Amino acid sequence: MPRVNTVHRLATTALVGVAVLFSGSLFAQSAGASKSAGSCPALLNKTFPRLQDDTPQNLCQYAGKVLLVVNTASYCGFTPQYEGLEKLYADYSAQGLVVLGFPSNDFGDQEPGKSKDIADFCYNTYGVKFPMFAKTVVSGKEANPLFAELIKAGGSAPRWNFYKYLVGRDGKFIDSYASITTPQSSRITGDIKKALAKQP
Repeated sequence: MPRVNTVHRLATTALVGVAVLFSGSLFAQSAGASKSAGSCPALLNKTFPRLQDDTPQNLCQYAGKVLLVVNTASYCGFTPQYEGLEKLYADYSAQGLVVLGFPSNDFGDQEPGKSKDIADFCYNTYGVKFPMFAKTVVSGKEANPLFAELIKAGGSAPRWNFYKYLVGRDGKFIDSYASITTPQSSRITGDIKKALAKQP
């Protein structure tokens, strides 16, 4: 009987130990999640469907990065800028730059296609690998929440396709650039380099 009690006591102790470890792990995970959520700037705390498959993507995953947000279109005189945007992404992504593309049919009906058509066009024609999101509205009263906040912060709404907004590592608006300003312009690349040098 004493031996049975000893075994029972040892088993109970082991179970309590496992429970403590498990609850500690859950607490750590919860704290980590809270920390992660708390460190996401308000501007990025938004979710949009991914262009390729409509999978929801929370922009908090880009917290701490420098972002170049662009409204795009497949049948525009500025469409070749996809090549320059992809080059920017390739050249500076290792340092923390992310280009975010938002196809829109707001200007000249130059993005009439469905998501799959747009995704195929971007990849097959320009080799686009930077994150792209489902077609959306980027101007006027129905502008999506990200563009609405960027417009408010910068005081300037997109006037045409391939309008660009630069966002710092801290999630704050830095500047905006007209469609005619190419991704490789000294103004954009200079601002990107300065933003990448700053820590949030």
